Amino acid sequence: MTTTGTPRDTDPVLATGRGAAASPVEDLGSAAGRGPGQGGVPGRGRLSVTGVTGVFLVVIVLGLLLASVHLTQGTAAVGAGDLWRWATGGEALDQTAAVLVASRVPRLLAGIMVGVALGFAGALLQSVARNPLASPDTLAVNAGAYLTIVAFSVFGVAVPFYLQGTIAFAGGLAAAVLVLGLSRGGADGPSRLILAGSAITLALHSLVTMLLVLFEQETQGLFAWGAGSIVQSGSRTLTLALPVLLVGLAAALAITHRMDLLALGDDAATVLGVSVRRTRVASILVSVLLAALAVTIAGPIGFVGLAAPLIARLVARRVPGLGRHALLLPFAALVGIVVVLGADVFLRVVVPSAQTTAVPTGVVTSVIGAALLVWFARRMPDSGPGLDNATGHLGRPRSTTTYAAALALLVLTLVGAGVGAVLLGDRLILLGDVANWLGDVSGREVTLEMGRRVPRVLAALLAGAALALAGTIVQAVCRNPLAEPGLLGVTSGAGFGAVAAILLVPGVGLWPMSAAAVAGAIVVTALVFALAHRHGLSSTRLVLIGVGMQAGVMALISLLILVTRPWEVNLALTWLAGSTYGRSMEQTIPVAVVLLVVIPLAVLLRRELDIVALDEDTPRILGIPLDRARLLLLGAAALLTAGAVVATGVVAFVGLVAPHAARALVGARHSRVIPVAILLGAILVSGADTLGRWALAPVQVPAGVGTALLGTPYFIYLLWRSRGRDT
Repeated sequence: MTTTGTPRDTDPVLATGRGAAASPVEDLGSAAGRGPGQGGVPGRGRLSVTGVTGVFLVVIVLGLLLASVHLTQGTAAVGAGDLWRWATGGEALDQTAAVLVASRVPRLLAGIMVGVALGFAGALLQSVARNPLASPDTLAVNAGAYLTIVAFSVFGVAVPFYLQGTIAFAGGLAAAVLVLGLSRGGADGPSRLILAGSAITLALHSLVTMLLVLFEQETQGLFAWGAGSIVQSGSRTLTLALPVLLVGLAAALAITHRMDLLALGDDAATVLGVSVRRTRVASILVSVLLAALAVTIAGPIGFVGLAAPLIARLVARRVPGLGRHALLLPFAALVGIVVVLGADVFLRVVVPSAQTTAVPTGVVTSVIGAALLVWFARRMPDSGPGLDNATGHLGRPRSTTTYAAALALLVLTLVGAGVGAVLLGDRLILLGDVANWLGDVSGREVTLEMGRRVPRVLAALLAGAALALAGTIVQAVCRNPLAEPGLLGVTSGAGFGAVAAILLVPGVGLWPMSAAAVAGAIVVTALVFALAHRHGLSSTRLVLIGVGMQAGVMALISLLILVTRPWEVNLALTWLAGSTYGRSMEQTIPVAVVLLVVIPLAVLLRRELDIVALDEDTPRILGIPLDRARLLLLGAAALLTAGAVVATGVVAFVGLVAPHAARALVGARHSRVIPVAILLGAILVSGADTLGRWALAPVQVPAGVGTALLGTPYFIYLLWRSRGRDT
């Protein structure tokens, strides 16, 4: 029996807002157990018992097969027959094999518990946000939980399991509330939710990286754990976690009926006696509890909470009745088990057995989740709610006097920032010492210090200028004031190229490393551009695919580090945190060359940038080949980003903050935005680097951490100010 609903009766997973009638992916519109055009409570129509039973059996059998293979994998020659005889009370295993069994079984059980917890958590978050991309990863729950655990580890105090879980819960809840608040609980669409979650995650990871770099001894081993590892030493942790898991699952199942009614829309649910606010709060609390439990067991295993429920809802589209939350949540949990165990089995097939305990399972699940995110973004329609904003970010026109005054003030500020950067550090250098150094009459100590400090100052200034110009170009091409090279995957691509050159070719020279960074940036940019292009280039698709690409590439960077040179994690972390430590004058040459080439090009194309930033139609009317112009401009942004990565490593948020602040100061015309943004970017990175070298001297905080700490509040402000707009 099917009831007739209002136009608001759409799949809560795929609607872009509360009660929205349109799904961003049409063929997923019935994933809640209804046929196309049907309304009513999700799943309260016809129920295919045969279909539901069949898909459950298929997933269960697949899970059992994976579990059987999983138990046979390891470093010791213990096969399936040996395990079967041991399990049935037959031939006893020797002591060594018994120890291995004691480690294999807990690893398997950890995978099962994590899959169940994240499957439930992701399904609940997708339903409460009515957004197919809501998950513990995209809502920064995992990042918040990870940060709090690392922060407590710094003190070197052994934290009991339940206290550790409580800490992780508090951190994850705070991050989720912030992201949901910035995206109005997901009502502003999947794009804004992903962008907000990615930016908050990026900021939290910057803090984690800073702690890992500054407290290397206290946080040893947490880098690999931070990628999500189900390796267990014994079953004590799992025994303690089981009661919490059962309580969380029971609480989730207890609200399934209310979640079905909530899918009708807030007004309809209220009429039917459901407290919308209480239901949402309960759902978020339960999902964060389960996600924090998974982090406590195995670290933040990436994207299982996105992939499992999304796959479950895809299946539910084909099986009437499976969309009922009482069935959907357990089914998502079973899919979660398959995802985690499948990823772990695959990992131990392709990675040498001696390294299977060092390489985390979360690397594979992150790549799977990133691929799903890209797939979903490619299926989004070319129009509709998204991130396109032709007018909202252009800034008000400013007079020539205002522009000249702003430019002069920024030039003076840049000079002051440069002088301060030279003078301040772990020791104070006087202006007289600088004058003596310039005259080549300084003492040995000053000469050595200036030889170390000046290249760092130049690297920060040039990298900041390059990132700001790259961000200006990216925001114009995407017509989105919240886009930046880091969130489009360009920065991570350049970082992957540079890190790969450093780790795979010991003692690699500057120019080969620069070439690797450029290649990585260009390959990722080309992939993002090609995948986002479908009957035209939607900026919403571009951003979502970029975020997915960034997540996948960062997972590959972690894999590369842990497989090749796990004993030099701190070296790679310093690079990924955006540090100017140990820079030489030679390392500033690539970014200087790129700036000398791209700045004139950007000035020459300033009119095209103005027009491309308007809309899709105006450039074509004026005879500008839009896709060709976008490709050229994004290629220039990739070169700038790669040059900056060579100079300072991975620095975030500069490409977001500097162009936006420039438009606020001098208006939207790129003839004015370009120089102002370049000056702001140089000031921002140089200032962050100087504070990092001076504030906690002799401890040095990477410049990328400083820009993240400065840029995140500004980004939050931008998101909060634009809540509720069609952006």
